[in-house]
Amino acid sequence: MNVVVPYPELVSTVAGVFADRGVPRDRADTAARALVHGDLTGVTSHGLVNLTRLYLPLLESGRADPAADMEVLTDLGACVLADAHRTLGLWSASQAMDLAVSRAERYGVGVVSLRGATHIGCAGFHAARAADRGVIGLVTSNCGGQTIARPPGGLAKVLGTNPLALACPAGDRHPFVLDMSTTVVPTGRIRAAARADEPIPVGWLAAADGTPVTDPADYDRGEGHLLWLGSTPETGAYKGFGLGLLVEVLSALVSGAALGPVSAGDTDDDIGVMALAVAPARLRPGFADDAGALFSALLGCPPADPRRPVVYPGWPEGERAAWRRAHGVPLPVDLYEELRSSTLRATG
Repeated sequence: MNVVVPYPELVSTVAGVFADRGVPRDRADTAARALVHGDLTGVTSHGLVNLTRLYLPLLESGRADPAADMEVLTDLGACVLADAHRTLGLWSASQAMDLAVSRAERYGVGVVSLRGATHIGCAGFHAARAADRGVIGLVTSNCGGQTIARPPGGLAKVLGTNPLALACPAGDRHPFVLDMSTTVVPTGRIRAAARADEPIPVGWLAAADGTPVTDPADYDRGEGHLLWLGSTPETGAYKGFGLGLLVEVLSALVSGAALGPVSAGDTDDDIGVMALAVAPARLRPGFADDAGALFSALLGCPPADPRRPVVYPGWPEGERAAWRRAHGVPLPVDLYEELRSSTLRATG
């Protein structure tokens, strides 16, 4: 059973929860939109379910600093190195992207390399801020010192889920937004299945001997490890692992953030983020028209099943978000009660 909450009310409520814990109101509003984005678009594993499980504990433990601000350490014009100083990643990743877009609008390209970040939520939310301004945006994020996945053929965990997202304007259509972990799924999908007491498909987890694991609870019991995109070496796991390393290089090696394979701890502190923005319209005329034509052609591809039209990443999420902005965001009753409880605790 679900409770449908109007989108503005939901954002305002979550922003209030963050603000009551010391996050400046403008940042709290951005952080709330970033978090609610998961429920708005249907990516619920990265939505409000993480408010009490992840973000409030970060603030209450001191691992995230609600009042800190990003500090620019090196400014080369089109390229910036900054320290997030443990600000709430739901906000600082958007701040980094906004700065990258501003530099791209001036130079044609803008890169902000950020260290000292905390968990950023849906990477696609931050990348899409570039598309909203007619710019292509890429966000990569490692998992700081946290290690989750083993290299193919290895026994030790070396990297996190290392997500990346790219957003591109698509004319008058929903922007193209590719938002993905480089592991076959993020850990949130596994824990969501465990909470629902549902089995997971073969290829997500494996036991130490490589045997497929379909009980999602085995992940937190340490009896199943997460696999890379491709699942096995025979079906392309080296590509997923390579993409995970690509994210580690761009996010952490460039910025000086914690590197999973050499970190002494195992927490997602000192996360590295890269926000890259490219303004093709500064390079040549006609980009907007070409982008519209590209994504229109994809939507016009004849489907193999007439009941399942061809779409591109970002289209289904855009349709779902448009409907929920107008009609409200459905939340499971237990999640709705968690949110009410968090609000009452903050004001009590």
